[in-house]
This record gives sequence, structure tokens and C-alpha cells, in this order.
Amino acid sequence: MNKFFIMLSHTYLNRVKSKSFLITTILTVLLVFGLTNLQTIIEQFSGDEEEKKVAVVTENEQWYQSLNGMLNTNEDYILENYNGSLKEAKDEVEEGDFHSVVELSENEQGLPEGTYYANQIANTGESQPIRQALQQVKVGVVTEKANVEPSTIQQISSPVDFDLVALEESAKSAEELSQTRGLVYVMLFFMYFSVMMYGNMISTDVATEKSSRVMEILISSVSPVSQMFAKIIGIALVGLTQFAILLLVGYFGIQQAMSSNNGLLLESFGFTEVQASTIIYAVVFFVLGYLLYATLAATLGSLVSRLEDAQQIVAPMMMLVVAAFMIAVFGLSMPEAPFVTVTSYIPFFTPLIMFLRVGMLDIPVWEVTLSISILVVSIIVLGLVGARVYRGGVLMYGKSSSLKDFKKALQLSKKEG
Repeated sequence: MNKFFIMLSHTYLNRVKSKSFLITTILTVLLVFGLTNLQTIIEQFSGDEEEKKVAVVTENEQWYQSLNGMLNTNEDYILENYNGSLKEAKDEVEEGDFHSVVELSENEQGLPEGTYYANQIANTGESQPIRQALQQVKVGVVTEKANVEPSTIQQISSPVDFDLVALEESAKSAEELSQTRGLVYVMLFFMYFSVMMYGNMISTDVATEKSSRVMEILISSVSPVSQMFAKIIGIALVGLTQFAILLLVGYFGIQQAMSSNNGLLLESFGFTEVQASTIIYAVVFFVLGYLLYATLAATLGSLVSRLEDAQQIVAPMMMLVVAAFMIAVFGLSMPEAPFVTVTSYIPFFTPLIMFLRVGMLDIPVWEVTLSISILVVSIIVLGLVGARVYRGGVLMYGKSSSLKDFKKALQLSKKEG
């Protein structure tokens, strides 16, 4: 047992002290902090922008007045009724006297149409407010010609009130669903990339040790099964350490954003009212999903002795993770679909899809318990089979990238046993 803990601490400390762990953790911390304070950062860069002076060339004074009135509430634009020709206005734009010029002309139906001139037109956001204001001017002209009251047009164009009400008392409301959807989406991304990264880390660790012949020394002092689970648990602790750091940074980032009254973005993602049960389920399914895929990754990694072969042999496992993620993304809009329900009980899909259902729906406790039980049993079975394959696989050398080597590894494990 002492050797097991020595292997476990060695795996954990080596990974935590590695440059890759430090770099990825720092970059992810900066990303999390940046996302939680994105609105503040945007305001810092956009708060000091100069007002855009726009020249309007038109023969219809009323259209100019209407357009200017529509943009009065937008402090970023200052309109000026230009008295010169269009060519002269373009020249002044090139010289920097104006940001842009808008030509208002009359089409065949007698309605206003516009042409926008600027030195660069790649940023469509600059012309969009003028386009929208001109659209309102056009609506006003059409309304006046048809003798329709402006209030009538406003009522026609205003969106209809359409509320969603769940009849079941335990069902989530529309507001709760919109908040939960963003949180579940972020959690799915985190779980997906974590399983991919840490699972691949285990398989490459085993392959690297075999390629350097370190495995032959380890086998003589520590049993292969102890090595396997020491690696799995050691890297699991690495993942939980990183997860705890990110949760801590995310919490303080959210608190800071809310204290500065910039929580609109966080509210849209549902981070302002995070339910404790959602975090608990996220941790439970993350740990179980990791154990399932980590055991499989260690088993596959023991079949190869070269680092380049490790990437190839774990490809089927990665495809399972990708498939689970794609189904989960589909389920965000249709969490009650029968296909989503069925796949949530398939062990390799359960960590992502059942977490999705728990976050989006109010499902019975027995369904969650059943899925977790199936997942735990699957981990135990895979662990037992994986331990036998690992015991024989660590003794196999040479080029290998085929799952047919499972049989050979099992035969070797029987001889060792």
C-alpha cells in the first residue's frame, strides 16, 4: 500500500509541477476571469471612443430631420446636413474631416434609400445604426402616404407577448430554463475538454514509460494494477486541483462583476443564481466520467510502447466523447427527446447527457440513481477487465495500434497471474 501511495504522489506532484500544468492553469484562469468580467473589459476599451461625425447628402430636408431625430438617442453619431456635392463630402471623409457620408436619394416608389461611404466598411457595426434609423424613416414615409396612424404601425411591428407556463409544479419555469441552459452549456464544455485532456494524459504517460523502459523497473517493484490505479487517481487529483482553482477564480470573478453592476452577461448565462445541486451533480458526473474514461485510457495506453501509437489507439475513445458531446448539445434544445433519454443510460454517454437532463429537467430521483448505478457498475467492470489487460499490456513492446492486442494482453496477464 505504501508503494501505491508513493506512485500516486509521484504522479500527482510531477504533473502539478510540470510546465504544461502551470501554463494551462494560468491561461484558463485568465480566460475564466476575462469571461466573468467581459462586459467591464469591453467598456474599458470602448468607453473613450470619439463621436462619429457623419455627413448627410440629400435634397429632402424632411428625411434628414427624421434621420437625425432617430439617431438623437445614439451618442456615438453626430449628423450634419452637408450642403456641398457628394464628391466634396467623399474628399472630406478621406481627409478625416468626417467619419463617413450618407447619401439619401429617392427610389422609383418615392421612398428613401441610402448609400454609405467610408474609408473602411469592414466593420458593419458602424453603419448598422444608420441603416436601422433609415428603415424607421422609410416606415414613416410609407405610413404617411397610406394615411396610417404611426401608433398602428408601431403596434403591428411590436413583438407579440407569448409566455411559457409549465403545468407541473415541479417543472422549471421559462426564466429558470434560460438561466440553466447557459450554465449547463459551459459545464458540458468543461467536462468534455477535461475528459479529453486527462484521459489522453494517462495513455501518453503509460506509453512514455514503456518507450523509455521505465516500466520494466516499475514492474519489479510495484504491481501493474497498482501502477494503473495510482496513475488514474493521481491524475484525477490533478484534475480536481485545477477544477477547484477555476471554481475559486470563477466565484471571485462573478462577485466582482456583480459588485460593479456589470452582471448582465452573467445573468444571461445563469451564473448569478447557481443552484448548489447543479454544482454537486457536475462534480459527481465529472468524477465518474473521468474514472470511466481514465480506466479505458490507461488500458489502451498499456497496449502501445510508442507515443505516436498512443494517439492512434485512443482515437475510438475520443470519438465516444465527441459523440456524447454532440448529443448533449442537441439535447440543450430538446432535453425531453426519447433519443436523449435513452442515451443518458449508456455509460459512456451518461456523464454528459444525464447531467444535461438533470440541469434542464425535473426528472425523478430514481432515474438519476439508476444512471449513476449503471455508471458505477460499468467503472468497476471496466476496472477489473482493464487491470487484467494492463497487467499483460505493459509487457508488450513493438509497434501496436490495433485493438486485437487485447487478446494478447489478456493471455500475458494469465501467465503472469
